Amino acid sequence: MFDLKEFFSAINEIAEEKGISQDKILEAIEQAVAAAYKKEYANKNNIIRAKIDPETGEVKFWQIKIVVDEGMLKEEEEGEVVEKEETSQLTATEKQIQQGEELAKKIRFNPERHIMLEEAVKIKPEAKPGDEIIFPLETHEEFGRIAAQTAKQVILQKLREAEKEAVLEEFKNKEGEIVSGIIQRIENRNIYINLGRVDGVMFYNESIPNERYRIGERMKFYLLAVQDAGRGPMIVLSRSHPKFVSKLFELEVPEIASGVVKIMAIAREPGFRSKVAVASTVEGVDPIGSCVGQKGTRIMAVLNELGQEKIDIIKWSDNPEEFVAQALSPAKVSRVEMMPRREMRVFVPEDQLSLAIGKGGQNVRLAAKLTGWKIDVRSESAPEAKVEGGVAEALEENFEEENSSQVAEQVSSETNKTINEQSLIKKQLSEKIQELLKSNGYDEERLKSATKEELMQVKGIGEKTAEKIIQIFQQ
Repeated sequence: MFDLKEFFSAINEIAEEKGISQDKILEAIEQAVAAAYKKEYANKNNIIRAKIDPETGEVKFWQIKIVVDEGMLKEEEEGEVVEKEETSQLTATEKQIQQGEELAKKIRFNPERHIMLEEAVKIKPEAKPGDEIIFPLETHEEFGRIAAQTAKQVILQKLREAEKEAVLEEFKNKEGEIVSGIIQRIENRNIYINLGRVDGVMFYNESIPNERYRIGERMKFYLLAVQDAGRGPMIVLSRSHPKFVSKLFELEVPEIASGVVKIMAIAREPGFRSKVAVASTVEGVDPIGSCVGQKGTRIMAVLNELGQEKIDIIKWSDNPEEFVAQALSPAKVSRVEMMPRREMRVFVPEDQLSLAIGKGGQNVRLAAKLTGWKIDVRSESAPEAKVEGGVAEALEENFEEENSSQVAEQVSSETNKTINEQSLIKKQLSEKIQELLKSNGYDEERLKSATKEELMQVKGIGEKTAEKIIQIFQQ
């Protein structure tokens, strides 16, 4: 028995601090108490469960046995003989695979964990294979030092797992949104950002070219993907994604956030220029004016976040010729001719030619990306002559698939690095030592802070082994 008020006050405090539900914390405590009971009073093969009564604070214990029948049991000679009639046409490899699949479905009977169906129906008439039979155990409130330490390790591990799940769920819901974070460090051109409860990473190819990043600086990022990378969630961020621009406008322009104005298309060359096509869903609302704002305040807020990048706001049109003419803004277009094979031939005055093409063909290239049409810009004074740099293909980029593929490769690389590190650790420790550490609740995180004295308390680990473990995980 314990002080309920103090107990649940502590649970509330942990829940708020870690962002974990109270039920998860209570479940972790029950599992820890069950582990302590098993260590002190039960057999290592027993399945023990504990339940804390929230009304009285009383802790009850049960032993669980799983119902099995003869068909579920693995016999000693099983796995060595295969029916000749069934396997006569199979190769040796196929026989092994079939044999392995059959054995995988069967278990070896352990009286500490299992109960035969014939016995189970005497206790629970409706029992069937796979059910659990509960046997009440004597309640104990006194636990030894090793059992208490086991309980402590179990609860720490369970809380870490619960916190990891909570963080993963929280950020999974923020995918495709803008998040704010502080730049923590830069390694191998990848930028690591503190997002509060977890760190995110912006790979080099997701950053804006020529943009400077300073340690301690707070910036906005587009949350590209959330991956479970083993050690914890990997939050992949971006500032070069086209949707980063559209989400910034959504933050600054209430009409976009409410759906009155919609961003229909976007083409971007990060760090240099973006073209954004907008349309109004309500008659009388100027989509371009809404995005620019009074005295340009709204678009300036977006530009300040993007640094030197320029933005052209284009009015969307269902008419392809009109849309292409608008997309070449700020150049003034004389006329547009639709050609076969999804091509537009655009004619501009001689003095507008360089403006329509843009520096290095950037303007016409972005216009082609935005509209999805191949664009051929020509001068009105020489309509039959092609202009150098005046032709841009319509690159139909699927940003979702492209970025998903890149992110998957990068996350896979980071995960493989973690796996290789863990494999190296496993090679340096014998299987027996690994099993001892695991059974006593020592995971990788726990071992990073464990002392030599704590490790030596584990039966089977001496001073030299404890020193070796500390060297591997802490030095």
